[in-house]
Amino acid sequence: MRRYWLGLAAASVLSACGGGNPFITTTDDPTDDPATTIPEALANDLESVDYDPGNQTLTVTGVGLDETPFTATYVRKPALDRNGYEAYAVQDNALTEHSTAYVRQTEGGYAAVVVTGGQFGTYQGGTTYGRTGSFTAPVTDAGVGGIVSYAGTYVGLLNINGDGGDLLTPAPGTDPSILPGQSAEVTGDVFINADFTQDSEVKGRIYNRRITDLPATAVEDLTLMTTAITSDGSFTGAVNAGGTSVGDYGGVFSGADAAAVAGSVHATSHIEAFSGNTPPIEEYGVFVLGSCDGASPDPVCNQPDP
Repeated sequence: MRRYWLGLAAASVLSACGGGNPFITTTDDPTDDPATTIPEALANDLESVDYDPGNQTLTVTGVGLDETPFTATYVRKPALDRNGYEAYAVQDNALTEHSTAYVRQTEGGYAAVVVTGGQFGTYQGGTTYGRTGSFTAPVTDAGVGGIVSYAGTYVGLLNINGDGGDLLTPAPGTDPSILPGQSAEVTGDVFINADFTQDSEVKGRIYNRRITDLPATAVEDLTLMTTAITSDGSFTGAVNAGGTSVGDYGGVFSGADAAAVAGSVHATSHIEAFSGNTPPIEEYGVFVLGSCDGASPDPVCNQPDP
């Protein structure tokens, strides 16, 4: 299995004036694709992720209180797996921040999200995504790129606390006001349509959304608004909820005939049930989806013929 380093180029630093967060692989495979730039709104506090899917190890740089990016090795947490995404977590002791990460890869596309649980009202988080290997757009018999659908699952993390089931147990009598929390997870489904004709556009929706620890809470769908696909197969666009712009999304296609797509989302003030929260509700999430034309399409792809 490959090992992936998902992070910034050595000379780049996220800052208020701009930045990016490209994926780079650690292999010397000549087919590895160049780095993909992650918009700062999506990368946020996440500096890099070193993921070894074979050994199931995850090392995260960033998403912490240190001004100099801090690197931590996360522990595999199968009990926290959601919707086909592998879970990892880290917490040094019962009085320090807990951090949750989700990662997934398929057909050359991969993505990761990392968010800390709240402590003293402070959260950190971010996402990253990319591909390894080549990318080609689909071609029809007429020689024109076609329309491709993608379907699968989604996982996100919120700046509110879940059930805290993975937190270390504090000493008896410890004041609850100083204890950290564990970020609540959001799950859902994703459907994306990509037009590889001359229009070269992508759009989609994240739906069937629910908060794992608050299943009775209504969670709005997120619409991935129509945006352009660049010549290298990457895209960035706006996220809407109920007709209102609530954030950003981005991603990249991978493989021959655009076999998969990987990307991420950042949304704020987008869940009405938490409209009075201070700070406002905030979500980072990722999707890694196979094509409906692939060998193992999502069940939603099985539609009747016209």
